[in-house]
Amino acid sequence: MEKLKILEFPDKRLRRVSESIGVFDQKLKKLSDNMLMIMYKERGVGLAAPQVNKPVRLIVMDISEDRNEPLVFVNPVVSTYEGKVESNEGCLSVPDIKTDIKRHETITLNAQDLEGTAISLEADGLLSICIQHEIDHLDGKLFIDYISDIKLQRLRKKVAKQNKAARIERQKNTRLI
Repeated sequence: MEKLKILEFPDKRLRRVSESIGVFDQKLKKLSDNMLMIMYKERGVGLAAPQVNKPVRLIVMDISEDRNEPLVFVNPVVSTYEGKVESNEGCLSVPDIKTDIKRHETITLNAQDLEGTAISLEADGLLSICIQHEIDHLDGKLFIDYISDIKLQRLRKKVAKQNKAARIERQKNTRLI
């Protein structure tokens, strides 16, 4: 299985708009399995293909308490939405950052499964929020795009500080070897 790595902000590849999927084959199934494996390992509830440097319209998620109900959506599109809800979100591509985001409360999702069969479902609560968050990745958006410039500047400084601390730690560990 191909070893995938989660891209992290500010990597420019996270800003690419993903291509629709037209071929439903074993390669697509392997990609979704690999994405689910990474998502579970990293303790995420959702993962979009662009986050692992695959600019295609594929998202995986599992919001179940026991983490045993994976969902896979190919070419997902929100066709209707109602209401507003505020959620505290984080992202595997923006580690250690959480912030409140306004999302639609209820959505209708149209997508395909791994065989190309059409799916339509109404979602609310965490499922609705997760779907919207992951579709944003397919469109080159991050959850931090929804916050004010001042708050974003603070988050960028925090990320830069974390990255610098991680670099210093890696350098220390390299010298010890």
